[in-house]
Amino acid sequence: MKAKNFLVAFSAVVFLFAFCLTAYSAGELVVADFDSGDKPNNIGGDFGSWDKDPNDETQATQMAFEGDDALGNPAGYSIRLDYDVDSPNPAYNGFWMKLNGEDGSSYKSVSFYMKGDKEKGFTKRVKIELKDMSNQPSPFILTGLTDSWQKFVIPFEKFRKVKDWSHLNEFVVVFDDINSNPKAGTLYVDHVAFEK
Repeated sequence: MKAKNFLVAFSAVVFLFAFCLTAYSAGELVVADFDSGDKPNNIGGDFGSWDKDPNDETQATQMAFEGDDALGNPAGYSIRLDYDVDSPNPAYNGFWMKLNGEDGSSYKSVSFYMKGDKEKGFTKRVKIELKDMSNQPSPFILTGLTDSWQKFVIPFEKFRKVKDWSHLNEFVVVFDDINSNPKAGTLYVDHVAFEK
């Protein structure tokens, strides 16, 4: 009898949790939470690191799944970005994530969590780009990064070069030799979403 009562109570708690989670998610589309520790993202898009010049060994970004410092879910993952733009050549690189033509027209902003690595060092400024299917970068300079997880919400209106919000192509994090100080370090990214 006690086991049956426990199961009924447990089922009620699970139902309530699922209901709250659904309500919470109603105002956002979670593009990527990275909790599976694998590709693709939650909407079927690929992602990875990129370099301006893969043949230039003095600059690069390396992407990895980070299980020891994931946001809010000890069993999940975040993305660790080890960047280096300390090069004698013009340098920029970063992280890209495909949005697979997702319709963003009913949303108002892109949000994500980001933090720097206190031991490895990190830039306090980073460029965020959104692209529609024309693939033209629309940049926004994000400032105020710290070594604690923070939620950043950027209104779509800040991405002035995006013309077609109904077919989004890519979310990009850019490290460059102008904005990145120090020029080598580590950032973490988690829970990329569109919000209404």
